[in-house]
Amino acid sequence: MITPLQPEHIGEVRQLMKLGEPYISARTLSDYWLYATLFSTTCPIAIGSDNTIAGAIIAFRSQDNPADVYIQDVMVHPQHRRRNIARTLLDAVRARAEEWGCGRLYLTSEPNNHAAHASWIALGFENLAGDHDIDGISVTADFKGPGRDRAVYALSLE
Repeated sequence: MITPLQPEHIGEVRQLMKLGEPYISARTLSDYWLYATLFSTTCPIAIGSDNTIAGAIIAFRSQDNPADVYIQDVMVHPQHRRRNIARTLLDAVRARAEEWGCGRLYLTSEPNNHAAHASWIALGFENLAGDHDIDGISVTADFKGPGRDRAVYALSLE
């Protein structure tokens, strides 16, 4: 079952995100409270048949360009992988973005996260041209600040 993030899910979502380290940094409880109360329509969670959270996406409309929805974190619990949970969660974010008339979803990833790269490509995202390549992945230097190079991915909604 897919449902918007609610305050009662915060602790479990935070624990889920910790499983994504070092590629995902779990945010504070206050951050997740904001996501659950202000951005819940673009922060869907998947509830598994065991009534635990099987996956979650944290996303919100870009402040730089309101036609974009930025996907901050995507995490599927290791026990629930390979069941199309990430695709289903992304479909929920995509549907909301389309309701708003947004033109694209985008996200960034660590250049050395090859599993994420394969996933984004399989889900229809394009690795946007950066200023250099690392192991065949296009990367933008300092995308998230000095020394924080990132591979940038986009999915056009048009």
